[in-house]
Amino acid sequence: MATLSPFHTIGSHCLNLGANELSKSAVTSCVCKSKVGQSLQRIDVGRKLLPGEVVHNVAQSPRWSLGLRCFAAARVSVEQAEESVNKTSQVDELQKQSTYLFRTETGGQVKVFVCKRSVKYVVDIEVSSLQFSSDDSQLKLSGGLYRSNRDIINQIIETPFIARSSSELALELEFEAEEVPCYLSFLLKASSRVSSSGLKIRSHRKSSFCVPIGLDQGYPAPLGLSFSTDGSMNFAVYSRNAESLVLCLYDDNASEEPALELDLDPYVNRTGDIWHASIEGAWTSVSYGYRCKGNRDTFHAEHVLLDPYAKIIGSSIPNHHESGLLPKHLGRLCKEPAFDWSGDLSPNIPLEQLLVYRLNVMQFTKDKSSKLPADVAGTFSGVTEKVQHLKDLGINAVLLEPILTFNEQKGPYFPCHFFSPANLYGPSNGSVSAINSMKGMVKNLHANGIEIFLEVVFTHTAEGGALQGLDDLSYYHKNSVEDLEARNALNCNYPVVQQLILDSLRHWVTEFHIDGFCFINASCLLRGVHGERLSRPPLVEAIAFEPVLSMTKIIADCWDPYDKMPKEIRFPHWKKWAEMNTKFCSDIRNFLRGQGALSSLATRLCGSGDIFSDGRGPAFSFNFIARNFGLPLVDLVSYSNAELASEVSWNCGEEGPTSNTAVLERRLKQIRNFLFVLYISLGIPVLNMGDECGHSSSGSPSCGSRKHLDWNNMTTGFGIQTTKFISFLISLRKRRSDLLQKRNFLKEENIEWHGSNRSQPGWEDPSCKFLAMRLKADKAEGQLRSEASQLKGDLFIAFNAADRAETIILPPPPEGMAWRQLVDTALPYPGFFSTDGKPILEQMMGLVAYKMKSRSCTLFEACTDGS
Repeated sequence: MATLSPFHTIGSHCLNLGANELSKSAVTSCVCKSKVGQSLQRIDVGRKLLPGEVVHNVAQSPRWSLGLRCFAAARVSVEQAEESVNKTSQVDELQKQSTYLFRTETGGQVKVFVCKRSVKYVVDIEVSSLQFSSDDSQLKLSGGLYRSNRDIINQIIETPFIARSSSELALELEFEAEEVPCYLSFLLKASSRVSSSGLKIRSHRKSSFCVPIGLDQGYPAPLGLSFSTDGSMNFAVYSRNAESLVLCLYDDNASEEPALELDLDPYVNRTGDIWHASIEGAWTSVSYGYRCKGNRDTFHAEHVLLDPYAKIIGSSIPNHHESGLLPKHLGRLCKEPAFDWSGDLSPNIPLEQLLVYRLNVMQFTKDKSSKLPADVAGTFSGVTEKVQHLKDLGINAVLLEPILTFNEQKGPYFPCHFFSPANLYGPSNGSVSAINSMKGMVKNLHANGIEIFLEVVFTHTAEGGALQGLDDLSYYHKNSVEDLEARNALNCNYPVVQQLILDSLRHWVTEFHIDGFCFINASCLLRGVHGERLSRPPLVEAIAFEPVLSMTKIIADCWDPYDKMPKEIRFPHWKKWAEMNTKFCSDIRNFLRGQGALSSLATRLCGSGDIFSDGRGPAFSFNFIARNFGLPLVDLVSYSNAELASEVSWNCGEEGPTSNTAVLERRLKQIRNFLFVLYISLGIPVLNMGDECGHSSSGSPSCGSRKHLDWNNMTTGFGIQTTKFISFLISLRKRRSDLLQKRNFLKEENIEWHGSNRSQPGWEDPSCKFLAMRLKADKAEGQLRSEASQLKGDLFIAFNAADRAETIILPPPPEGMAWRQLVDTALPYPGFFSTDGKPILEQMMGLVAYKMKSRSCTLFEACTDGS
């Protein structure tokens, strides 16, 4: 008898099998088939075979863990010989059954039944309708076990079939649980007394027959790792262009090579473009990934890839290949940790009432000055510990820089994954601790009336990201726009990428109770499949109308992490999308350094009607002066060299640190002016982390140059007065929400513009740097209030960006009221702002004159005597 080479039987070509899985269901009864008048015979193979050996005597006693059970049957109809035996006990043992049907190349039929019986796996093979050349022909199974072409099990099986009827032969094999999951790959060999070599019979696709054992077909939905009620784990991943896919299982997160690899059969484990498989949960593996095989230009089978839908990410391990050392992330084989959300309610703050604080989780508390334990500093738990600081400022929303798993060398704006927080933000630098820590932070902030927004980047991934190598032609812009391809730009409006982004957003809302998202590089969300600009991009529209996201805030930020510059575009919004207002930033910076136009200042103060009057309103404008890229606020008034031209900054007379008193006073006024304009303008103010205490990057606009926040700066004279000033401005916005926190634009009759000495503003005069406005309280609203002390008066606000002082004439206040000065940024601390206000005495026939110093802002409120 010829020896069957394991590579003939179990090579990678065995994957293209063409088996049709007929059913997969719990078995409700078990029928034992036997020859009439004869007992069932069990024949075991007793020793482990070495490569090259064959089974000569199948009647030897067993020590080898593979058992063979052959059914003998008379040449009569099997239906005439059926009898039920102990159905109840057999049903308990027979837990699952999968059925596979093959056609042979000679026209016969092969049925394979795979099920688990107690702790063993049973494979029942039935062959029918085969035509033999002689009556003495004998059919044998010749095959072996394998997991992948990288993981071959040295077990050779060669055993005869037993006739069950005149047209049916049968054979049953048993496997121990420790041998699975694996594949049984086999051929049929027909031999006779005349010729022992025999005829090899394959499937109609000219390949070996192959069935999975302990590895079920699985389901194509949901994508990612999911757990069934019976404890089995289902794996599903999208890859349209992969020719084959290998599931890699690891017993140790630190190992560079998987402990087990399973080739997925494209005819059994693939539905459409989704590859899927299911295995029992009781394995020793702790993490998993995939190898994708196909065209060498786009697929690299040597790389183990992270599941894009993995919810828990294991620690990265090195992945050696020709391009150098890159991090490799693996999905963890475990459920997401349970979390007690009882009592958690989102503050659900109206858009126009938001007061936002942007922070980096690591930099916020990592410095020793935060006085937090080492395992808490720089984590989500660290943010929780500093919630009182946010409350002291009056903040009611926190915007977190990207916290999704990212490339730590390039920074948080280059993500590797979209469904899990970065492990480094957890107390133990682990995925589970990061998840629990983040959920605890969200719950704590909600309890303190603070919403949580995430900055997210869905337009590109870092090198070696979760999607690279899985199916680049589907996930990325390829062969369309060269610039996009070089940036690892995601094809966001391609259906499968669009689904991934929506699934990610839904995950963060349902699992982490996130209240809103700020989409970085949002202009790239408008690109079509071929890189063209779309006027109605499907993804942007889908996000606007996604039911799960209906209560979340969605914000477009067109800043590009590659160009380091924002892009000004008309963003389609469907009256749902808000935007980061980069024009507000540039126009206010330009005016306060003495170079901007009055019309630009007026437009920004009133809510940027040139951008948001298209069916939205000022509440959709997220205003900022400084942010996490570019110069922080204190550097904005301290550095303005040629390399910083794009920053529109002004150093107030000297570059960098100085001891010049006049320069320092000018810088202090400018910082107050910036904060004043930020909080007095219509729209949503966004304060950047550290700007309340003079956090500096030493003049570097690079995001990577930002240092950890020094909490000692909060207790300096500058930190104390600036923090109190911000708190005052926020309380003023809340108290005068009728004029400063409006969802809609002010009516024309509610606003007046003034120049100096009550003249008309010099709109057309580029040298004019003074503008004043009067915001009139709505009389109808005031008449509804019964008590005079509750009446709200007008606001008079003036801005002087010139190097000279200006005299302003305040208009007559409403009847029964008098002007009180609340802010003058040129006065020394603590007198430059006042909650109660400083009375202004009437001069010049009932009019009030006030002298404003150079480069300052001032605010007056009309109040009754008792208010």
